[in-house]
Amino acid sequence: MRPSQQLRQLLAKPGLIVAPTCINALTARMAEQAGFPVVYLGGYAFGSSTCLTEPLTTMMEIVTAAGHIARRISVPLVIDGDAGFGEPLHTFRTVQEMTWAGVAGTHIEDQHFPKRAHYHRDYREHVIPLDEMVHKIKLAQRAREADPDFVIIARTDSMRTDGYQEGVRRGNAFLEAGADMVMLFPNDRAEAERAPRDIPGPLVYVNSWGNRVGRPVLATQELEPMGYRMLIEAQIALFASAKATREAYAALHDRGMAPFDAEEMIDLRQDIEALVGLNEYYRIEEETVEGAGG
Repeated sequence: MRPSQQLRQLLAKPGLIVAPTCINALTARMAEQAGFPVVYLGGYAFGSSTCLTEPLTTMMEIVTAAGHIARRISVPLVIDGDAGFGEPLHTFRTVQEMTWAGVAGTHIEDQHFPKRAHYHRDYREHVIPLDEMVHKIKLAQRAREADPDFVIIARTDSMRTDGYQEGVRRGNAFLEAGADMVMLFPNDRAEAERAPRDIPGPLVYVNSWGNRVGRPVLATQELEPMGYRMLIEAQIALFASAKATREAYAALHDRGMAPFDAEEMIDLRQDIEALVGLNEYYRIEEETVEGAGG
């Protein structure tokens, strides 16, 4: 079964799908091991991991990274499709490349391209005209010939730039144009509660920790009763990795020793090796170059 078919089966069932972000194949496997049915590769996390930032990364950079991850997990991978990396024609090629890479779905946003770096500071970016975004959605549908089940999520940032009602208008228009889901960014909790009633379709909420505009971070127990179908935790792997790594480096620098318990690290190293698949590699070597005839 293709990953996109797995994702559609999940969407056909009731309940909230939680998709934590990953920053590489190892963290993707850790998310899968933890029991999450979907993994997400976000532009902010991916761009930060390259020390470039999302607005400076290219379509093929994230597609290549996504393909590497998708081949190493058995659950669907959804990735950030930016603004389709250009105009409607560029969106067409973006979706083609994603389907060929084995990705299950993507979100395409209604921001201008190229995105400016200051977007991450205060979300001032203006949105493109609605008709242009509709063209992108329709071309994204045409581009998924290699994988007809590929899930297209249309994202609008207009609740921040143009107000709640414009976000509702666009969300409904995106669904009418053929988007499978809509991702939106309510400004506060009251808007988050209203949106599923005003946009009668599958909605995606994004928890963006540390955002500078006061947009709420909500727990799964809050979002599911509201009616959302998917929650993306956009920074969880990036922030957790950065925090733990910074603390370990500081301890090594200041005290001369990494802050690890020796016995605990034996177990952790074995866990990592199991995630990587080293035991299977050992078995292959034993059957070949290290066997009786090796």
